[in-house]
Amino acid sequence: MKKVVIIGAGPAGITAGYELLKNRDGSEETYEVLILEQSNAIGGISRTVRHNGNRMDIGGHRFFSKDSDVASWWSEIMPRQGAPAMDDKILGRDVPVTPGGPDPDEEDRVMLTRNRVSRIYYKKKFFDYPVKMNWNTIHNMGFLTTMNAGFSYLYSAVCKKDEDSLENFYINRFGRKLYSMFFEGYTEKLWGRHPRDISADWGAQRVKGLSIVAILKDILQKALPQNGKNTHVETSLIEEFQYPKFGPGQLWETAAQEFENMGGEIRKGCKVVEVHTEGNAVKEMVYEQDGQRHTVAADCFISSMPLKDLVAGMNDVPAEVARIAAGLPYRDFVTVGLCVRKIALKNEAKLKTLQNIVPDCWIYVQDVGVKLGRIQIFNNWSPYMVAKPQETVWMGLEYFCAEGDKYWNMSEDEWVDLAVSELLTMGVLESREDVLDSHKECVQKAYPAYFDTYYEIDKLVSYLDSFQNLYCVGRNGQHRYNNMDHSMVTAFETVKNIKHGIVDKANIWSVNTEEEYHEEKK
Repeated sequence: MKKVVIIGAGPAGITAGYELLKNRDGSEETYEVLILEQSNAIGGISRTVRHNGNRMDIGGHRFFSKDSDVASWWSEIMPRQGAPAMDDKILGRDVPVTPGGPDPDEEDRVMLTRNRVSRIYYKKKFFDYPVKMNWNTIHNMGFLTTMNAGFSYLYSAVCKKDEDSLENFYINRFGRKLYSMFFEGYTEKLWGRHPRDISADWGAQRVKGLSIVAILKDILQKALPQNGKNTHVETSLIEEFQYPKFGPGQLWETAAQEFENMGGEIRKGCKVVEVHTEGNAVKEMVYEQDGQRHTVAADCFISSMPLKDLVAGMNDVPAEVARIAAGLPYRDFVTVGLCVRKIALKNEAKLKTLQNIVPDCWIYVQDVGVKLGRIQIFNNWSPYMVAKPQETVWMGLEYFCAEGDKYWNMSEDEWVDLAVSELLTMGVLESREDVLDSHKECVQKAYPAYFDTYYEIDKLVSYLDSFQNLYCVGRNGQHRYNNMDHSMVTAFETVKNIKHGIVDKANIWSVNTEEEYHEEKK
């Protein structure tokens, strides 16, 4: 029996543990698997936070993947709904159901199908997200701005810039005018750096293949009748996604329980502080729990902890590698949950909603006059996330900051005051009196950033790969802006390598590097 220690009970860690014990390939090898989780929650940034009967999704997580194995895995843990959700029933909305699937009004272990509605809120007007050159955009921008944007795009199509920065990456795809309106300020708000100082790799990870041309192609495909022999070559810019009844954390908590039912162990409140290596192998790790230090040895180690922290705990690290790891940047964020009686935004979309609120899951706040980055409306993710979905609106307001800065250190009252003030300024709320309840969550190292020593990360990866029994997975484990499904695939590949004795880890590091938009499905 081989012993495996996994650091982190997020999507990558839970998936790896589950797959090791599931033993789908009938291998004769058996595994003893221990997961060490620093916090007291399951799911990492994909967890669900409970507050006074309401639930918060930290960051917002759509369950959609091009990878059929990932989609099947999700369905294995949580079957798709066999009847409409509560709000769909009340509003008479059509929704795809799975024959024999659970009724979400009767059972909790169920995956819902939800409408993907995300828009940009810019100068008190809604624009499509991603940006589309349609009548709504033209009307909101006005004739002169639209013409400016059009000529700006044509110029960028002819005069391509070297893609040595995120700024040039966006300008090449959208033109300078649209870049300045919808990307420049928001990107700086998100990362705390101007796009000219950020690697184009981040754009390649998040908007693969997305451009004005791709958007126009998507519009034409939907407008033109389909040939019977070629009825849907691709589904791009997805319009539906799956979502657990009680948010993403419910799926990971359920998967963690299944992992434990198969004999796995999860220890919470355990912070890994030392990694002892010898030759080309990791021998043991030291973790702190309740003020006490414990040492655990194993045959294999799977890490989803931030690369910076992993290397900081290792012995005999070359100075150059230590410098690169220590310089890897991250962006942290704070989510302020507000439960309100009503919002002032009018639903002018075709999609019906409870209380006739706007149908958006996310609203991207492009205005640079406010610090607010995004608004989540949990009623639209799942009505079961809200204690009183027909009487209140439960929102998550996302603010990007750096751990230790003045915003990170603000009290909850200060955060709530800032959030409410900005919503009033933006016209989202009419009165402070409409706020019924609030809650704040701080999230460390939510976003691995693509600047500073990130440009030298290949040297760091090469060093870590020299330890044959160490595998780096997940978003922070690879310092890559992975989606949830990408993190899972790194776990799939890791388990395959462990079970088949594959030493080369290129397959693990190559996940989410293909030149294809991450929300397209062939």
